[in-house]
Amino acid sequence: MKEFYKKILKILFAFIALINSVSSEEVVKIGLLVPLSGESSHIGQSIIQSVRLGINKINNDKLLVVPRDTKSDQATTLKVIDELYSDGIKVFIGPVFNKNLKELNKFQDATFLSFTNKVIGNPNNVISSGINAKSQFDAIKKYLEMNDLDGTLVLVPKKSFKEEVEEAIIKSKIKTKKIFYYDAEPTKLTKQIEKVTRYKIRKRNLEDEIKRVENSDENNKERKLEILNKKDTLGKIGYDSIIIADFNESLKSVTTSLLYTDVSPKKITFISLNQWFDETLFKEETSQPISFPSINRENFQNFRDDYKEIYNEHPSQIGILGYDLIGLIYYLLLKNNFEVDSKLFSKDNKFKGVSGIFEINNKKINHILSFYQVENGKFKKIF
Repeated sequence: MKEFYKKILKILFAFIALINSVSSEEVVKIGLLVPLSGESSHIGQSIIQSVRLGINKINNDKLLVVPRDTKSDQATTLKVIDELYSDGIKVFIGPVFNKNLKELNKFQDATFLSFTNKVIGNPNNVISSGINAKSQFDAIKKYLEMNDLDGTLVLVPKKSFKEEVEEAIIKSKIKTKKIFYYDAEPTKLTKQIEKVTRYKIRKRNLEDEIKRVENSDENNKERKLEILNKKDTLGKIGYDSIIIADFNESLKSVTTSLLYTDVSPKKITFISLNQWFDETLFKEETSQPISFPSINRENFQNFRDDYKEIYNEHPSQIGILGYDLIGLIYYLLLKNNFEVDSKLFSKDNKFKGVSGIFEINNKKINHILSFYQVENGKFKKIF
């Protein structure tokens, strides 16, 4: 543990030494708000190291990053912001977590590029830089249109991000046939999926058809019964595609319930939200193919390799955003003659980062995402 904190302090001191070596009159300072102590310190360490990679690539002494430890604590976050704000800093990368965005509107002429992917209810001087639901549904919409899929069922868990998904569906103008809200509790999940997929009706249809054929004088009666007896249900579910707005084990529970109700991805297109190239999906062979929007995988892999070569460890998923955000800020400063003013994040701009293309307009960030399919133990790029 001592070695871990020594490593963090080394990184922090390296930044501070760099800051002290250049006159404050010559630079634009950027506050970096990350947890460097406490249970989320590994995330803060990854971000600060990723930002340092970005600074090294930019290689311009006019841009300096001033890191501070927020400890993932609201009071500490406000305290360090107040210190940096008093020193004239008006642009911040962070805070990391949505819970630490409260009361930031008191620093009205400052801008915070937070790592959160939530957009609802944030202070008006906070720009969400995470891969938000709107960006993901924009990519899903494109995929549906490419494949002429217009009978889409959206399965939304009753979780904290439910409202984000609802707003994304509206703003992306994606066409859906039905939106169904489910309780992710495993003991309740299967019955809910049975209901929305008309499982009992399709089961009864099969039973009725078997009885009808048994009592008929049809040609090839035995062959027809043989085929029917191999089926689990009979009849369509009424959808050609299913979007599952969930992640990790909860996503796998939903796909398992769909398979139980005789809904297969071989017949109905399965789509999920960004899975960050989770390779545990490879093991779920019966749930393949399943598709999802995400950042550019090739760039992501290259960044991970570069990061590991320097730091001898892999970055957190959020680290790549830190790398891109320092690049975005530098790009916007160049276009604005290194002036930090109200126009900096308001103009319509596009920036190509490692994670993909950022569209920024009126203090909002939208990611133009790629699209991938999991099949046969591989991530196949669709677009």
